[in-house]
Amino acid sequence: MEILVCVRRVPDTSENEIELNSAGNDIERDELVYSINEPDNYAVEEALQIVARVGGHVTVATVGGEDDEEILRREMAMGANHGVLITDDAFSGSDGRGIATILKAFIQKDSYDLILTGVQAEDGGAQVGGMLAALLDYPFASLVNSIEVLDKKLKISREIEGGNKEMSEIDLPCVLSIQTGINEPRYVGMRGIRQVASIPIPTLGASELGLGAAAVGEASAKVKRVDHFVPTLGKGAEILHGTREENIDKILELVAAKGGLK
Repeated sequence: MEILVCVRRVPDTSENEIELNSAGNDIERDELVYSINEPDNYAVEEALQIVARVGGHVTVATVGGEDDEEILRREMAMGANHGVLITDDAFSGSDGRGIATILKAFIQKDSYDLILTGVQAEDGGAQVGGMLAALLDYPFASLVNSIEVLDKKLKISREIEGGNKEMSEIDLPCVLSIQTGINEPRYVGMRGIRQVASIPIPTLGASELGLGAAAVGEASAKVKRVDHFVPTLGKGAEILHGTREENIDKILELVAAKGGLK
C-alpha cells in the first residue's frame, strides 16, 4: 500500500513565549522554536503500522519553506521511506483551500492508495484534509481512531459525540484525518536523525506542479485572518501561589466553601 502523510511544521508552544505582532493579526514569528505538528505524528505512526502489516511505502510531504525540511527528516527517522518538500514563494499566504490545491497537484503526479493528515494543525484549523478529499473527489473521514485494511477498502472507527464510536467501511483511495490517541508514536532519537541527514529530499515548486499564481497564494485566498487576540481573564479565576502542599490545602478550602465537600 502506498501511503502519503501530509505533515506541517508549527511553533512549539511549550518552548516559546507567544506574543502578538504589531498588526494584531498573527503571532510574532521571529526567533520562534518550531517542531512537528503533534497530531501529524499519530498519522505517520499509523501509516508505518499499516505498512508493517500489509506492506508498502510511506511518503511524508509538507508545504512550506526550506526550514521545513527538518520535520521531513524527523519523520523519515521515524520510519517513513520518502520525504518531499513542496515549496515556492508563490505559495506564501495560501489559505486552507490553497494548501489543499497544492497537495492535490502533488498527489496527482503519483499514485497513492491512502492519504493521511493529523486531526488538526496546532497553529490553524482542521480544514485541509476535507478540502483535499473534495478536490480529489475521494471519500473522506475525520477523527479516525482505528483502521483495518480490507480488500480495496478500509474498516475504520470514528470518535463521535458522547464518546461513542462509529464504524464504517470506506473505499480506497481515500483521505483520513487521524485522531490523536489512535496509537503511541515511536521515539525518534538523534542517532536516527543522523542516519537520514544526508538523504536527498526532492523539492517541487509551482511550475513542477503546474500551478498558476491565480490558484494559490495570498491573492487567491478566500479566508484572511484580520484579528488575533488573547482572551481577557474571566471573573472567578484565581491563581494560587505557594508550595504544592499549601496549594492543595487552599484548593480543599475553596471546594469546601462552595459545598463540594461534605
